[in-house]
Amino acid sequence: MDETHRLIQERLGKLRALEAQGAAVFPYRYERTHRLAEAVAEAARLLETATTLRVAGRVMALRRHGRAAFAHLEDQDGRLQVYVRQDQVGEQGYDRFGLLEVGDLLGCEGKLMVTRSGELTLDVTAFTALAKCLRPLPEKWHGLQDVEVRYRQRYLDLIMNRPVRDLFVARTRVVQEMRAQLIDEGFLEVETPILQPLYGGAAARPFTTTHNALGGATLYLRIADELYLKRLIVGGFDRVFEFGKDFRNEGIDRTHNPEFTMLECYAAYWDYEDVMGLVARMFARLAACFAPAGRLSYGGHTIELGGGFRRAGFFDLIGERTGVDFRTLDRDAAAAAAGRLDVHVDKSMGRGKILDEVFGTTVQPALIQPTFVCDYPVELSPLARRHRHDPALVERFEAFVAATEVANAFSELNDARDQRARFEEQQRLRAAGDEEAQQLDEDYLRALEYGMPPTGGLGMGVDRIAMLFTGAPSIRDVLLFPQLRPEGDGPRGA
Repeated sequence: MDETHRLIQERLGKLRALEAQGAAVFPYRYERTHRLAEAVAEAARLLETATTLRVAGRVMALRRHGRAAFAHLEDQDGRLQVYVRQDQVGEQGYDRFGLLEVGDLLGCEGKLMVTRSGELTLDVTAFTALAKCLRPLPEKWHGLQDVEVRYRQRYLDLIMNRPVRDLFVARTRVVQEMRAQLIDEGFLEVETPILQPLYGGAAARPFTTTHNALGGATLYLRIADELYLKRLIVGGFDRVFEFGKDFRNEGIDRTHNPEFTMLECYAAYWDYEDVMGLVARMFARLAACFAPAGRLSYGGHTIELGGGFRRAGFFDLIGERTGVDFRTLDRDAAAAAAGRLDVHVDKSMGRGKILDEVFGTTVQPALIQPTFVCDYPVELSPLARRHRHDPALVERFEAFVAATEVANAFSELNDARDQRARFEEQQRLRAAGDEEAQQLDEDYLRALEYGMPPTGGLGMGVDRIAMLFTGAPSIRDVLLFPQLRPEGDGPRGA
C-alpha cells in the first residue's frame, strides 16, 4: 500500500467515525455572518461589541495542545485563526474535533479575541464539519510545485497557492474594467454563435464537429466573432461587443492555447483612427488599476504605459530592422529576401504570409514598449478596408506590448465587390495549400450588399492582456483550465 493510499484510508476511517457519532459531515448549507476577510476588517468593532460570528473555510493548519487546539481557516478572501478548547465545546465535541484534519471544510461560531502573541482569533463555542478532505494536501513547506500538476489539478493549485487565487481575481478585474470601458462608451454587449456552418474572421484552422440532427452536417467551432458582429452593424446596431471563447486548431506555446478568450467590438461611423483612441483609453484605464505609477515589469523589461502608444508603419519597421524595402517586392522577390534573412518560407505561402513571417521574425521581438503598428499589406488583411492614400495597403493596426500582439483592428471593408474579390483570392491561396486562408462566405457577402456603414473594428486577446497586467509568463497561468496533453502522454513540464 503506497503512502497516499494509506492516508486516504485513515481519513475514510475518521469520516466513518464522525458519521457513527451522528455528525452530518456533508450538510446542505451553512449560514455565515462574515467572510474571513470581513471579520478581520471589522475586528475592532466586533471585539468591542463582543459579537458572535459564524465563519467557514478550509483548515490549512492545525496544532493540538492537550485539551485545546488552534487551526487556521482560509476562504476565498482571507485567513483567520480559530481556537477550540474542550471546556468550551465539551468533551464529546472536542473528541469530534479530534477527527478533523488539515484540508477539511469547517464552520465555526464564536467571538473574536486577541491571543497573548497578538493574533486575532475566533474563540469557538460551536463548530460544524462541512466536508471531509479524503486526500492529503501537499506538504506545507514544499507546497505544490510540479507545474503540470498545478495546471492539470487547478483546484489543488488554488487550495495551496493563494497568489494563484489572487491572480485569477485580478484577471476577472481586467475583464470587468475592459467591459466597463465599452459600456461607458455606449457599446452593447451581445452573443453570437460558437458553432458555425462556415468559419471566418481570422487566418486559422478550425475544430470541426458533426450535427447529427441536421443529417450529419459539418459545423465548426468559431475562430473569431467578426463576421457575425459585423452582420449586426448591417442590421442597425451602432456599437456592439462580445467577450467570447474562440477556438483555433493550432499549437500550444507561451502565448497560444487552442481555446482562448477574445474581445471583439465594432462601432459604426468609426475608422481605425477612432479604434486606436479606444485602445489607448482602455489601456489607460487598466494602467490606472494595475500600474498606477504608469509602468509595470514584464519579461525582464520595464514597460512604460504613461506615454501611451507610439505609432509606426509596418513596412517602415521591417525596413529599419532588415535594410530591405519589402513594399517594392513581388511574391518571389519577397520569398528570396526572406530566405536571405533566415526567415522560413514554403511554396504554399503567398506574399502576405511571407511578409507576416518576416515581420514576426525580425520586428516583433523588438516591440517591447506599447506600439501601434499600422498600415499592413492588402494581401495580409482580407477583411480590412484599403488605405485611403495607398490601395496597396489597408487601414489596419496591431497593438504590441512586451513583444506580444494584444490587439488587431481595421477600418472594416464594407464594399461587397471588393470583399468578394478578396475572398476569391483567399480561395486561390487555399487551393495552393494555405490551410489558414479564409473561406468564401456568401451570406456575409449578402449582408454587405444590404449596406454596412463605415465601421471600425477591434479584436483584443483577453488572456494576453491578463498576462501583461498580472505578470504571468505563460497563457496557461491565466487560464483556469488550460489545454494539456492527455494525462501520462508525452513529457512533463511547463
